[in-house]
Amino acid sequence: MTNKFIFDVDGTLTPNRGIMDTEFKKFFIEFISKNDVYLATGSDAPKTIEQIGQDVFNAVKRMYNCSGNSVWENGINIYNNSWTLPTLPYKFLEKKLHDSEFKLRTGTHFDARPGLLNYSIIGRGCDKEQRKEYVQYDERTKERWVIAKEFNELFSESENIVAQVAGETGIDIMPIGKGKQQILDKFAKDDIIIFFGDKCEKGGNDHDISVAVRERETGVVHEVEDWEHTWQILKKKY
Repeated sequence: MTNKFIFDVDGTLTPNRGIMDTEFKKFFIEFISKNDVYLATGSDAPKTIEQIGQDVFNAVKRMYNCSGNSVWENGINIYNNSWTLPTLPYKFLEKKLHDSEFKLRTGTHFDARPGLLNYSIIGRGCDKEQRKEYVQYDERTKERWVIAKEFNELFSESENIVAQVAGETGIDIMPIGKGKQQILDKFAKDDIIIFFGDKCEKGGNDHDISVAVRERETGVVHEVEDWEHTWQILKKKY
């Protein structure tokens, strides 16, 4: 049996929407050289490279972007899924965007990626201060969690799609079964899967894969608070 380490990126290896810490990056590159390491994130490849660097992106065994709907090896894109959000769910999200009490809009509220759609009330054009303002609002109101729950109640069965809270400002929407858990099909049954993620609670985009890993006889899940927590666990346990 072989240890296979799977890491979320945003909030697990990096600050949310931030760049990987220099010292942690040195440690992590050394860790990659000695272990089978895979990354799984809802973000697309350009954003991931911006956060972790091309060196880490290329060094891991396999890079699963867009929750496994875009796959990279050695810096080469080997697979992209294709999917478009149906009309009724799209209109639902448009109404939520219009009705939100958080009125700041920065553009790119619907970001189509391979196999999924990232949705954001504030928009992906926000700067750090605007992001902080929305994060504080969302922590107080749980807006994203409320939207995702209502979305799933309305469309999970009828449209076979699911909404999952992702990062600090987004919601990822995709066909059921096409979240991060799909990547586990690529591993042997007796592989020891060790997963690190920061959104493992129900409704988060690390939830389904964390449940699936725990269901394996040899699965281990580390629910982390931030990248420093990840580093602490790696130094202590592995």
